[in-house]
Amino acid sequence: MITVHQISQLRNEVRQQRAQGKRIALVPTMGNLHEGHLQLVRRARELADFVAVSIFVNPMQFGANEDFDSYPRTLEQDQEKLTSVGCDLVFAPSANEVYPQGLDQQTQVVVPALTELHCGASRPGHFTGVATVVSMLFNMVQPDVALFGEKDFQQLAVIRKLVRDLCFPIQIEGVPIMREADGLAMSSRNGYLSEEERKIAPRLYQVLQQVRTAIEQGERNYAQLSEVGKTLLTQSGFRPDYFNIVNSQTLQPAQSDDQDITLLVAAYLGQTRLIDNLSLKV
Repeated sequence: MITVHQISQLRNEVRQQRAQGKRIALVPTMGNLHEGHLQLVRRARELADFVAVSIFVNPMQFGANEDFDSYPRTLEQDQEKLTSVGCDLVFAPSANEVYPQGLDQQTQVVVPALTELHCGASRPGHFTGVATVVSMLFNMVQPDVALFGEKDFQQLAVIRKLVRDLCFPIQIEGVPIMREADGLAMSSRNGYLSEEERKIAPRLYQVLQQVRTAIEQGERNYAQLSEVGKTLLTQSGFRPDYFNIVNSQTLQPAQSDDQDITLLVAAYLGQTRLIDNLSLKV
């Protein structure tokens, strides 16, 4: 495995692989890798001959009062983990390499409508930062396939729309959520939790399961179920950001005749914002 820090180096390495007829996979990450990330790389190995992983804590997708400065940078440990799962190349650029003119002068990619809901409502500008950097990475690497975790359900939907609308010739592969033994969705931000908060955190998924059970038993008042979900989270010690029940394709509020629905949740536990989701057919 090699690590490069400059776009020119990245393009040169990928060009050599493509000249040999190899199929290229890209796994974009912000580093501080956990088993969920490694599962993306394992899946990439199944789908491609050459796997590139980007590690870049993207300042454009962080709000003014969010955790950009404190977000863990663990490149050496990440490299060891990626070597163990067969990654071929790590691209770990600086912010100056990606945004040489600074964020204020950077051309941006905006995905309308879909980004204004859920996390987009709570984190204005977040998905513009995501869409912009992912578009740049797609142009830098020009992969045949790119892989993203389904934990960030809205992000995956935004990227699928981005690829369709901008005609990127890239297969987008979603990879199922990896969970801890107690059900907590794996996340780099789990490391922010105190010992006591970590004991409470699995309740997030348990509440999703409780609401899913109610739907499976025939309940279709989704607005009321959303309120139930928020109440259960509050009683467990969370500060709910949202608990929304949506059409899995449009991410609009689910209607009683929708067949594919997804429960989306974001909630604070202490200072840590956790997200999770659960999809089902009804």
